Amino acid sequence: MDQLTLLLILLLGALVTVPLGERLTLPPPVLTTVLGGLLAFLPFVPRLELDPELILPLVLPPVLFAAARRTSWRQFTANLRPILLLAVALVFVTTAAVAAVTWAALPGLPVAAAIALGALVAPPDPIAATAVAGQLGLPRRMVSVLAGEGLFNDVAAITMYNVAVEAVVSGSFSLGEALLDLLLSAVVAIAVGLALGWVTARLRPLFGEVTLRVGFTLVLPFVAWTVAEQLHGSAVLAVLVMALYLGEQATDPDDVAGRLTGASFWEVVDTLVTGVAFGLIGLELHSVLDTTGHRWDRLLPTATLVLVVVLGVRLLWLLPAAWLTQWVRKRAHSTDDVPLSRRETVVMWWSGMRGVATVALALALPLRVDDGGAFPQRDALIFVAFVIVLVTLVAQGLTLPRLTVRLGVRADRDVEEAFGNELALRASRAAKRRLAEIERRQDLPEEVSEALVRRAYDIGVRISPGVAEDRMRQSTVERTRRVREIDALYAELLAAARREVLEVRSEPGADPELVDRALRELDRTSLPHGI
Repeated sequence: MDQLTLLLILLLGALVTVPLGERLTLPPPVLTTVLGGLLAFLPFVPRLELDPELILPLVLPPVLFAAARRTSWRQFTANLRPILLLAVALVFVTTAAVAAVTWAALPGLPVAAAIALGALVAPPDPIAATAVAGQLGLPRRMVSVLAGEGLFNDVAAITMYNVAVEAVVSGSFSLGEALLDLLLSAVVAIAVGLALGWVTARLRPLFGEVTLRVGFTLVLPFVAWTVAEQLHGSAVLAVLVMALYLGEQATDPDDVAGRLTGASFWEVVDTLVTGVAFGLIGLELHSVLDTTGHRWDRLLPTATLVLVVVLGVRLLWLLPAAWLTQWVRKRAHSTDDVPLSRRETVVMWWSGMRGVATVALALALPLRVDDGGAFPQRDALIFVAFVIVLVTLVAQGLTLPRLTVRLGVRADRDVEEAFGNELALRASRAAKRRLAEIERRQDLPEEVSEALVRRAYDIGVRISPGVAEDRMRQSTVERTRRVREIDALYAELLAAARREVLEVRSEPGADPELVDRALRELDRTSLPHGI
């Protein structure tokens, strides 16, 4: 088996573990990690050869961009206080605690290398946490904070990691220069993200075809990452700022094809990239054990100690931080989305699984330093990092569902239903206002006007059936049933038409381009709703 075959197996595994995880009620990242671990111990599977300098710029940009698409700037600002407490303050505290323990446990390890380890194990993985949270139906406020924490703790951790690694490689370190570098890298990253976002928002309309616009977005995170790195800025922050800016600018209500295609495309990219990344965790475990096998018994106690510190610091930080945020929230009459009980705080604590960022940063540790020597105890640092990832990802990922059930933490259905009803009413009212404007501008036949009124009402019902009035609910349900029945029958007609067109494609003299154009029109065809 060669490297390409192994990569294809990981890509296939990334897809297969999604439906398998749904059937087994297990998080796909956990299954992908187990798959990689099983492959690693097969004798015919080659050792994966990865260039440390290429891991971060190939893995993180699309993952971060896809994650940022699922949130918004307004959601971030609404949760600013809890996110900063979790994403920035907690990352710094965890990094310091892990660095102190590791420096004491591994004799001869430079302080900067210990800080690098602390930074790479500090950030919980947003993908694993939100994937598990989505399956469990946790409250939206918790999922929002977990997603925001995952995005911004990567920014803080990777920035500290880069500073620490540079100190190890160069052999010199100055606290003042490091703090100045952190500040400048953040300023440069924000400037790069905003500038690229502004330019992209104005270039995007030039790409008429949906496929071109979506392809353009695939290149953007890599461009933001590369430009920020060339200017010595935080590449992670640049990608994040650009993604949030573009999310605020995507306000064309008629770009239906762009939204549907873009969402589907980035779901595929996210699934494949993260699946491969989690598969690498299992694959690299074998390599790590090979390189540290002569002293894994001495490294395992260190890894266990670091694991205790990582879990303990998060719990000891979350409990008072959640209380403090609630206290400030009540005093300031704020609407921050924060855990409202100790049970939810415990679930937040146990959701702090390590994953893609930790693995990518560990594997990206340089092989050599500037004076030609080996990076100090690189294998030991990678071993500790992988133990943290495996234990937190597998153990916490498998036990989190049972913990949430045991604690009774569930989504607030009443709040979600109320929000859905309000959203449906606003959409329906907007449609009715537009209908009134049309009727003032032109005379509509009475039957057309009545049909449009009914469809405007149905818009709200489709978003949230709860908005239907009791006396109209039965008729609405019946009408919806009839529409679905007609949709199903019309789909059969379209299927027959598509089969005929596809048969024409294989006939002599048929122009495949014209046939494909007709096929696209049939694919785009939809039945107007309403009777």
